[in-house]
Amino acid sequence: MKQLFGGGIHPDGHKDMSRGGAAVPVPAPETVVIPLCQHIGSACKPLVAVGDAVLMGQKIGDGEGRCSPVHATVSGEVTAIEEREVPGGAKVLSVVIRNDFKDARAEAKGAEDYMSLSAAEVAAMVREAGVVGMGGAAFPTNSKIASNEGKTETVLINACECEPYITSDDTIMCTCPGDVIGGARLLAKALKARKSIIAIEDNKPEAIAALRAEAGEDELVEIRVLPTRYPQGAKKQLILAVTGREVAPGARSGALFNVTTTANIFRAVTKGQPLLEKIVTVTGDGANAPQNVLVRIGTSFADVIKAAGGIAEDTKQVIAGGPMMGKAVDTLDVPVVKGTNSILCLTKACDAAADPVCIRCGKCASVCPMYLQPLYLYRYAKAGDKEMLNEYYLNDCMECGCCSFVCPGKLPLTETFVQAKQLLKGGK
Repeated sequence: MKQLFGGGIHPDGHKDMSRGGAAVPVPAPETVVIPLCQHIGSACKPLVAVGDAVLMGQKIGDGEGRCSPVHATVSGEVTAIEEREVPGGAKVLSVVIRNDFKDARAEAKGAEDYMSLSAAEVAAMVREAGVVGMGGAAFPTNSKIASNEGKTETVLINACECEPYITSDDTIMCTCPGDVIGGARLLAKALKARKSIIAIEDNKPEAIAALRAEAGEDELVEIRVLPTRYPQGAKKQLILAVTGREVAPGARSGALFNVTTTANIFRAVTKGQPLLEKIVTVTGDGANAPQNVLVRIGTSFADVIKAAGGIAEDTKQVIAGGPMMGKAVDTLDVPVVKGTNSILCLTKACDAAADPVCIRCGKCASVCPMYLQPLYLYRYAKAGDKEMLNEYYLNDCMECGCCSFVCPGKLPLTETFVQAKQLLKGGK
């Protein structure tokens, strides 16, 4: 089958460990921790104070500019507003709520004639619901909707889920195809596009069948099946694979939405439903019962793992996300946030070799989907040579991990590039 973009790899998918069936609901915990910044942009300011009673779905944080509101995911009492660690290791000002287990809800109302709404009206409802990009970027979705009205012929829905192990998007497509197709139709109409293309890899036959059955002969939605290849879900690679168009460095990617984001857009507009919960894949050889679970945002990793059957005693590493682009956590006392799609539990840590060495084989360059030369970038990063890092386009690296995956010398390439980007920004 024709390769649709340059570079890339075929790692073992490990998808069958967790796929199949509906997501199992995780009981709401005694306490949720809601970080006030779960998106790219300005942090929210708290709209509540310690001692306040809150309703499930009540907005508890908001701000100006590029900011996405956050909501209480349980009803109860605010017990603290303080910095808490989030996946990735940063500390973020957070609202801590003690659950009263009543799930008393704030009023929510959607639009009945939602297909007649303008992009601005859709964007306003999506913002109020706190929907962000749920493929990992966590960019405020309302900004993308508002800025693309009338500017695109095709809305692209990313349903590839190419990262190994993760099946949360697969699950939402299989179990809630109506929300996915409804969101795709809504986006095409609101943005005045000819249609929405849902791009999905061919390793998801059940999801493909469910989406096709739901879409029927609707001219506003096309299901486009692509050959499986990592990192096809990356925005530039997906645009090239579907449209044949290359996105220049620094250029906007246009109307591209993750499939779970698309479903939540539909729920926000038709039901007024804020983003309170999400499907998370708990998987890996360290997970006792790999599965997909439905989790309230703010639930700790520890509570999620316990509800999903626990982990093996010899588990060495827990990663928020997948093995290629995920981040290891040093504590399970971190909350599920809007961008959490997987908790990967491994009995063998993803560590580099004790004495990593470059043997100049060139494999890293052959798989780089951005056509970079990681072997030279690694050398200049280690030397702290900012001029040459810019010369070799370090900032075009999307940290997909392909180079690290194929490196026979086990060089920590991706990790080094992340650190080098901070060097270019003036950090330590």
